Amino acid sequence: MKFRLASSPHQHIRRDTGQVMRLVILAMIPGVLLQTWFFGWGTVIQIGLAVVTAVVTEAAILELRKRDFERALKDYSAVLTAMLLAVSIPPFAPWWVVVIGTFFAICIVKQLYGGLGFNVFNPAMAAYVMLLVSFPVQMTQWLPPVNLAQYSHNFMDALQAVFTGFSVEGFSLAQLKTGIDGVTMATPLDTVKTSLSQGFTYSETIERPIFDSVIPGLGVASSWISLGYLIGGLYLLKQKVINWHIPTSMLAALFICALIMSLVDSDLYPSSIFHLFNGSIIIGAFFIATDPVSASTTNKGRIIFGAAIGIWVYLIREWGGYPDAIAFAVLIMNMAVPLIDYYTRPRTYGHTSTKRKTKNKAQS
Repeated sequence: MKFRLASSPHQHIRRDTGQVMRLVILAMIPGVLLQTWFFGWGTVIQIGLAVVTAVVTEAAILELRKRDFERALKDYSAVLTAMLLAVSIPPFAPWWVVVIGTFFAICIVKQLYGGLGFNVFNPAMAAYVMLLVSFPVQMTQWLPPVNLAQYSHNFMDALQAVFTGFSVEGFSLAQLKTGIDGVTMATPLDTVKTSLSQGFTYSETIERPIFDSVIPGLGVASSWISLGYLIGGLYLLKQKVINWHIPTSMLAALFICALIMSLVDSDLYPSSIFHLFNGSIIIGAFFIATDPVSASTTNKGRIIFGAAIGIWVYLIREWGGYPDAIAFAVLIMNMAVPLIDYYTRPRTYGHTSTKRKTKNKAQS
């Protein structure tokens, strides 16, 4: 009997890495389209800059390492990393932000550890945290949804704003951030976190224009974008590209934590629905935490890994310094993967556990 050994990422269905990555990219399309619809062409521009930077960086490093860069680039892992980072940053962030972040993700987090299959941390999330810590202003300049913006913007406005900081008509990024009421608008998570710190209740906060009046607590744009990524995530589950363990345990853990605390004090702690459909929890559960290289590799381990991420997300959202916490939670649990895998690896057939061996010896 012959066995074929391969490094991660591992797939039970016989697909090569390029096929898997292309399926994941395809599944991201609904979310990307909705993100572009609500926030403008900046999302597409950021993706374009990130993909070009990722491909050039990976090709250059592989050439320096005397590796076949043409074959490596066909696995599309660099393109997927670039897309995940690009959709995580503000659409009108300066061009150099996404270029620096993508270079860091490919060069430092991925290739420095040996390339695909050897990186300890999720490259996109490590780059996101680096950017957030290094350039907090640029990384928090999110625009209001197009239908709530005071100034409209088209593709040329987005292109010029990304490279110059001003739209074609001369509006600055600060002006583009203002809503229809002339007030600078923040994301739903930012809005709730800031309002609660100022003494407002949760029910008072969700009456603001950025929230949907039909379903309380859902952001006008973020809930639809989350739905788009949820559709893509379910497609990946159906195609058996990812397993159910991480997304289900991650979302369930966050839901339970939010439910318990909202039952304790609904004026101070947002509802479970708010936490699930605002921010990046959906894309995090299906596209980021399920990274086959940096996530746990056993079924029990995946459940623990996903649940721990969900708990970390809730803790940081409620009591941490950042409104959203997917990147931090994923990186924290990436460090714990070797330990989780060690204690959850399945017992080899025909072998007994150490505890049982000790017990049998004591009885004899």
